[in-house]
Amino acid sequence: MDDQDLTLMFKALGHPIRRDILDLLKGKPKTTSELTGYFKNVSRYAVMKHLNILEQANLLLIRREGRTRVNYINIVPLQQMLNRWSTRYQSNFASAIVSLKTKIEGSNNDMSLVHDSFQIEQEIIINANREKVYNAMTKGINDWWTYRLCGDGSILTLEPKVGGKFLEANKNGKAALWGTVIKINPPEEIRLSGLLGMEGAVNSSYSFKLEEKGSSTVLKLSHHAVGLLNPDWQHSHNEGWKELLGDFLKNYVEKNELPKSNK
Repeated sequence: MDDQDLTLMFKALGHPIRRDILDLLKGKPKTTSELTGYFKNVSRYAVMKHLNILEQANLLLIRREGRTRVNYINIVPLQQMLNRWSTRYQSNFASAIVSLKTKIEGSNNDMSLVHDSFQIEQEIIINANREKVYNAMTKGINDWWTYRLCGDGSILTLEPKVGGKFLEANKNGKAALWGTVIKINPPEEIRLSGLLGMEGAVNSSYSFKLEEKGSSTVLKLSHHAVGLLNPDWQHSHNEGWKELLGDFLKNYVEKNELPKSNK
């Protein structure tokens, strides 16, 4: 993240209405009309100007469904800003303190499963061509995908074909299916269906779209889950995707750098 990106972000966060918009989108994506309805004393034109500033700062992702514009929060730049001034140890320690504060204040007492849904949208710019990113996401996935369900030493493989398995297995025979490929269009798109560490009555699907942007690639993640969900799962998956794609995959492709846990 360069100084110009930071300047745009601080400008975007400097107005209370724009901060309110991000707070509203934190729960779930909303159409422009829905957002306008929250601000009774602000014109639609003014709300659109605020949305445009957030989009310029890459804090807002836009998806069009017919004539409807759906707005999603993009938290990757916020994490990149945090990483600039904190180590991972400091970040984890601060998160633990915030979590403890929240529990003490009693705002997070009910962690039972509830019937709900969530959608996560993120964009990451990787300074490499689309083919290199695609190959890293398929052939090289074991090198940078650090999360494991079967313990240390397990191997991850992703078969790039419809019906192909995104599988983890260890030498003792323990295995876990992270997902199954339901659509593939090399090197532009991979769609999978799978639980991604969640358990129980959940339907979960996630897709990766790779778009060329000059000599770089824009990786667009979309993850949707519905069913009996733990209220923590959206946050944990959001953070997990940021780390996996915005940190581990990006560094693996751009710098040939392995995550510390894989070295």
